[in-house]
Amino acid sequence: MDLSEKTIAYYNTHAEEFIANTVSLEFSDKQMKFLSYLPENALILDFGCGSGRDTKYFLGHGYRVHAVDGSREMCRKAAAYTGIYVKRQLFSQLDAQNCYDGIWASSSILHLPGQELYEVMGKMTAALKVPGVIFTSFKYGSYEGERNGRYFKYFTEDSFQEFMRDAEGLKIEELWVTADVRPDRSDEKWLNLILRKN
Repeated sequence: MDLSEKTIAYYNTHAEEFIANTVSLEFSDKQMKFLSYLPENALILDFGCGSGRDTKYFLGHGYRVHAVDGSREMCRKAAAYTGIYVKRQLFSQLDAQNCYDGIWASSSILHLPGQELYEVMGKMTAALKVPGVIFTSFKYGSYEGERNGRYFKYFTEDSFQEFMRDAEGLKIEELWVTADVRPDRSDEKWLNLILRKN
C-alpha cells in the first residue's frame, strides 16, 4: 500500500471521528479572505472537501461549488451534509482546464509527497481561470513523513517560497501563519496561502 492509499484508508476508517472534530470549527476568517478574491457567482473547487464544512459555507454565501475527496466515506458523508454530489477523485486525477475561479485546498494537499505535490499544483494551476486563486494550508514546520497513519508535508514561509521558485503560472499573493483552531491543538501552527494564477 503506497502513501496515498494509506492516507485514504485512514480517512475511510476514521471518517466519523475526523468529521466530529472538524465540521464545526470556526474558519470564517480564512473563508472570507478567500472569497474576497472571487467574483460574484464564482465556481469553486473544494479540493479534498473532508466533512463538507467549507463547501456548505460557500454554497450558503451564493457560490457554485464542485466538491471532491479521495475517501469514499468522506464523499458519502459530505454529500449528506451539504446536499450536493461529492465526487470521489484523487488529487492526481484532476484534469479540468481553465474551469474554476477559485480552488479551496484547506489542509488537504499537505498529504502529498514533494514531487507529487508539485505535479498536483500544476494540475490545479491548469484548472484555474486567469486570474483565479488557490487557498491552501500546511502544518507549520520542517517535518515530512508518516504520522498516525497519514503522510504529511510541513512548510515554513521560507521552505514554501523555495518550493514555489520553479512553479510556473502561480505567484504567492498572501502568506500568513495561524494557530490551530482546535482547542486541544492551540500550540500547533499552520501556514496559510493565497496563490494567484497569472
